[in-house]
Amino acid sequence: MIRQNQRFLTQIYVFADLLCTLLTFLAAYWLKFKSEIMPYQPTLPFRTYIMWATVYSLTAILIGFYVRFYAPRRRKSLSYEAMKIIQVQLLSFLGLLSMLYILKEVHISREFLALYLFVNILCLCIYRFTVKEVLSRIRRRGYNKRYILILGAGSVGRSFHDSIEQNPGLGYSVIGYLDDYMDKHEDEHRAHKPILGKIDDLDVVLTRHTIDEVIIALPLKAYKKYAFIIDKCERAGVKTLIIPDFFDILPARPFFDNFAGIPLINVRDVPLDELSNQLLKRIFDIAFSLLAIIATSPLMIVAYVGIKLTSPGPVIFKQERVGLDRRTFPMYKFRSMHVFDQKTADTQWTVENDPRRTRFGTFLRKTSIDELPQFFNVLAGHMSVVGPRPERPFFVEQFKEDIPKYMVKHHIRPGITGWAQTNGLRGDTSIEDRIVHDLFYIENWTFFFDLRIIVRTVTKGLLNKNAY
Repeated sequence: MIRQNQRFLTQIYVFADLLCTLLTFLAAYWLKFKSEIMPYQPTLPFRTYIMWATVYSLTAILIGFYVRFYAPRRRKSLSYEAMKIIQVQLLSFLGLLSMLYILKEVHISREFLALYLFVNILCLCIYRFTVKEVLSRIRRRGYNKRYILILGAGSVGRSFHDSIEQNPGLGYSVIGYLDDYMDKHEDEHRAHKPILGKIDDLDVVLTRHTIDEVIIALPLKAYKKYAFIIDKCERAGVKTLIIPDFFDILPARPFFDNFAGIPLINVRDVPLDELSNQLLKRIFDIAFSLLAIIATSPLMIVAYVGIKLTSPGPVIFKQERVGLDRRTFPMYKFRSMHVFDQKTADTQWTVENDPRRTRFGTFLRKTSIDELPQFFNVLAGHMSVVGPRPERPFFVEQFKEDIPKYMVKHHIRPGITGWAQTNGLRGDTSIEDRIVHDLFYIENWTFFFDLRIIVRTVTKGLLNKNAY
């Protein structure tokens, strides 16, 4: 299934827009200078026109990022996209005209520029409409679905359900309702999805069903339950949206959203949900990890030889960890312990003077050299250079029950280093304090914040007294 690929599809728009803009340039150039429709000989060579067309295309992409044109668009209407296309193209066109004026490029055909702008807007609208229609048809057939649980089977919840049903192309499906005052719908509402239980059954329902978002549509008198609901959803790593808004019980930086014409509040604003931020972070991760692998290859060779000479067994230790969107992945490290059964590795902490360690492994852990293979995890997309440290599934199941908001860390990719680690919270330190730092990082992410963490990781040293 294509489920969970919305983020990938959104990223493709950037490259498709760039390609479409360059292709429309060729079409406009042919119409103006090569066809019989508008016979006219250019006064400048083709390479000059293609150079400015490339500048224009890149400018449109940058402006698109600035005006949030590349934000997730599953919930956006076609008219919204058309207006954004016109906005982006007009701003880019004005930028191009300004550059032509400043550089005194006066011989470019003005008719060609006007034709290019018109054809570009037209082609982008047609292409976006086609893509949206194709995705809508795919979602109507049950692919790329996201599943919703509605809390409250009253008029607000039913109205939201009806809006979802009337817009199947959005790719959302309602699993059912939870309600404290009804166990089944009245006869006139029998077409609605079933009531699965009461609000207090939220834990059980989230465990039994695959749910991506919980919509709170409770009456005003039930506001005391909101804190309980949000806490349970965040412990499970499920996104929460509210109809309408209650500011006093929301965590930091909520923001307004609109879903099928109904106002919502997204409980937690995550900067890395935006495509521009995701793309910037991913490009940096790939470039940095490649450079790190090259720069540390002598150290990795030494580690490889040292492990081979000092203890029998594999050089690389692979362990399951929980990462982005609560999906597990194999995390790589240089083996620093004697070979033992996997269950022990997955369910026991490393302690001071741990007898399982090898002498060479102790050195690897103290110097953090054992973490170097994780740059290959970064290249594979499992991890980022900076982010919350990933944990083993066995401990995640424990922590999500005992530590509030623990599961929120899985809204972004885990990292090799993080804000908690650079503040000394590594090894045998407080999990609660780590989560406080991880949430601060998630809600306040910037590219320069990542750079700051990397610099602190290097300047404060890689030696760690808590690394057993």
